[in-house]
Amino acid sequence: MTAPAIDAIPALTSLTEDELLLRNSVREFALAQVRPLVREMDEHAKFSKTLLAQLFDLGVMGIEIPESEGGAGGTFFHSVLVVEELSRVDPSVGVLVDVQNTLVINAILRWASPEMKKRLLPRLAGGTVGAYALSEAVSGSDAFALQSRARQDGDHFVLQGRKLWITNANEADLFIVFATVNPEAGYRGITAFLVERGTAGFTIGKKEDKLGIRASSTCELVLEDCRVPASNVIGEVGKGYKVAIETLNEGRIGIGAQMLGLAAGALEHTVAYTRERKQFGRTIADFQGVQFQLARAATDVEAARLLVYNAARLRDLGKPFLTEAAMCKIFASEVAERVASLAVNLFGGNGFVKEYPVEKLYRDAKIGQIYEGTSNLQLQTIANEILG
Repeated sequence: MTAPAIDAIPALTSLTEDELLLRNSVREFALAQVRPLVREMDEHAKFSKTLLAQLFDLGVMGIEIPESEGGAGGTFFHSVLVVEELSRVDPSVGVLVDVQNTLVINAILRWASPEMKKRLLPRLAGGTVGAYALSEAVSGSDAFALQSRARQDGDHFVLQGRKLWITNANEADLFIVFATVNPEAGYRGITAFLVERGTAGFTIGKKEDKLGIRASSTCELVLEDCRVPASNVIGEVGKGYKVAIETLNEGRIGIGAQMLGLAAGALEHTVAYTRERKQFGRTIADFQGVQFQLARAATDVEAARLLVYNAARLRDLGKPFLTEAAMCKIFASEVAERVASLAVNLFGGNGFVKEYPVEKLYRDAKIGQIYEGTSNLQLQTIANEILG
């Protein structure tokens, strides 16, 4: 057997020229355009409309949409890079872009009819935000215990129910809503519908007042005799569970990227601060106790990056990635919490006040172990794989 040339096997973190260009441009944008708005958006729990328009102008709201439909014609890995870089500065911005690309657009690219793609993709690339509505009061981790119902009425379906915890709901004009057409069929009755803002019987309900990622809107959706054309079914009637499972598996990689970016940002702030803060006549970075904590945090961040990048590249190669997605999501979310906590500790009293950025990152980190599949669900997925 002939061993491949060493330079023919790139490291997982090696970036192609176009990947490097994308990463650098998004990093520059995040520092110049996002950072000045972070505190205001967090305090007011409101996403800047100007920033939202700039994200579309930058081309990061339709990364995998073909160029022929107005998108960037990029890869899933490109989406991961973008989410990571935005989340270094503000995870609220990272998750808005993540849901748009890894859930909404991904579901439409894979499952929508050609006519629906032609109608929706240019909108999603050109200024329309999407949201993904699966969760309900009794269907959180048990995602398919849906109470929302869909009854066929001629060439329409009539939807009834309530959805909770819907990211991007305030900004979105297009919603992928899951409801069951046949409760007796269990998960085989679940169907995915496209619902547009302004549809009769569809309203945006309570906006949650959250601990973290506050600029990212999280709202209730109310469906009361909401009539949706049968042509707005995504995939097939009764196949909504497949739409949900497959997009959520990819979405978990996106959350891994968000948490990776958060951890990397927290570490960068902390390294800079420890080089400036002086105690006992020298910077606190000169103390071995601090150095060792930073070294361990840097190791954790790099390990998280390897897991996230590996899962994303497997997905782009069309190879199985279910277990890798679960691993990257749980590990990156735990690293984000640990590194953000360390950041607060090493900032001392300054880490506990809003004037410094790490207090917000600490609050933002907690959601990573909860949404798009709790840590326990990820562990169950991994255990099922290794135990057979």
